[in-house]
Amino acid sequence: MLPSPTQRLRNRVQQLHQRIGGRHWFPHVPLAVLLGLGGFWLLQDELGRRWGHILDLLLSGGRGLHPASLPPILIGLGMVIMAVGLLLRSRLAWAMALALAAAGAVSLGFSQHPHAHLLFGYFLLMLALLLFAWRQFDRTSLTASTLFALTSVVMLLVYATFGTFYLGSEFRPQVTDLVTALYYAMVTMSTVGYGDITPQTAEAKLFAVSIIILGVAVFATSLTAVIAPLVTRSLQRIVNRKDKRMQRENHFVVIGNTPLALNTWRELARRGHPVTRLLRQEPEAGVPDAVDHVIGEPSDGDVLRKAGADKAQAVLAMLDDDSENAFVVLAVRELAGKARTVAAVNDANHLGRVRLVQPDVVIAPQILGGELAAMLLTGEQVTADFVMQRVFQQTGAAGAATIPKAAN
Repeated sequence: MLPSPTQRLRNRVQQLHQRIGGRHWFPHVPLAVLLGLGGFWLLQDELGRRWGHILDLLLSGGRGLHPASLPPILIGLGMVIMAVGLLLRSRLAWAMALALAAAGAVSLGFSQHPHAHLLFGYFLLMLALLLFAWRQFDRTSLTASTLFALTSVVMLLVYATFGTFYLGSEFRPQVTDLVTALYYAMVTMSTVGYGDITPQTAEAKLFAVSIIILGVAVFATSLTAVIAPLVTRSLQRIVNRKDKRMQRENHFVVIGNTPLALNTWRELARRGHPVTRLLRQEPEAGVPDAVDHVIGEPSDGDVLRKAGADKAQAVLAMLDDDSENAFVVLAVRELAGKARTVAAVNDANHLGRVRLVQPDVVIAPQILGGELAAMLLTGEQVTADFVMQRVFQQTGAAGAATIPKAAN
C-alpha cells in the first residue's frame, strides 16, 4: 500500500526539518524574533521620533508625559524581554508572551494610530502561532523565571509610580515629584503603609487598592517562579542521592515502551547487561525503583546525554513511530559517541526511509512475521541464516558484524 500524498508531504517536511537541524531552533527562535519585532514595532508606532523628548520628560520629573503612553510602552518592553525567554523554550515566557500579545491587541483596538490595524493583525497572528506551538515550550528555566520576575516588578513599579504622580493632587500631602511618587509606590506595593502620604479622593483610594492587590500578586508569583525551580532541583538532587543508580557507561539504552522494547530490555537485563530505559512519559503502572530509567523526549540531545547515550555500547530506538526511530538515530549520531544504533521498523513501507539515516542495525521482526507465515504454509524451508538476515535486514557478514553478542 503506497503512502498517501499527505503522508508523503509529512515525511518530506520531517526530512527537511531534520536536515536543517530544525529541532535546535524551530519554532522557538522565529517566534522569539517575531515577538521582539512586535515589541519594537509597538514602541516605534507609539513613540515615533519622540524617544528623546519622552526621555527628557522622565529625567526632568515626568510632567507632560501622557498616561495613555504607558500601556504601549510597558507592553512593548515586556515583549522584547520575553523574547529572550522564548529562546530558552520556557513555558513561563510563552505564557507571558501570550498575555502580552493579547494585551497589545486589545490596546490597539482602541488606538487611533494610522498603523494600528496592521499591528492588531500582527498580534493576532502572534497569538495564533504561539498557541499552535505550545507543545514546544515545556521547559522550566531559572533564567526565564528571573526575567519574568524582574519584568513584572518593573512594570508594576512604573504603573504605581506614574499613576501616583498623575494623581498627585489627590493625595495629602500632594505628590509633586517622581521621587516622592516612587517612595509611595514602594511603600504601598510592599503593604508597609507608613501613613505619611494618604489618598483623599475615591479615585486615589481605588488606585492605592489596585497597587496593593497587584503588588501582592506580583511578588508572590515572582517568588514562586524563581524559588520553585531551585526547590525542585534540590529535591531532585536529594532523591537522586538516595537512589543508587548504575554507572551509565558501556551500557545499553532501550528507547520506547513497545512490546519489542520491553522484551529487549528484559532479555538484556536477564543476561546481566546494564540497561537504561528511555521513556517519553511515565507509564500509568509506573516504573519499578530497581529499573534505571530516564523520562524525556527521545530525540532530544540533552535527554539522550542524561541517559548516557554518548557513552553507551548501543542505543536501541524501538518506538511505535518509524520516523521517530530515524530521528533518534540522527540525534545519537550528533552526540559523536561510540554507541551503535539500532532502529526498529514497524511498517514495511518505511524500511527504505529508515535505512537512509544509516543505523548500524535495522531490526524488523514484525515485517518478518508475514513472510515466515507464508513460507511455512507453502512448505518452503526456513533456515537460521534466513531468519537472521530478515530480522536484522542485513546481509551476510555485515549483519553478523553489527549484531551485538549476548552473554549467556
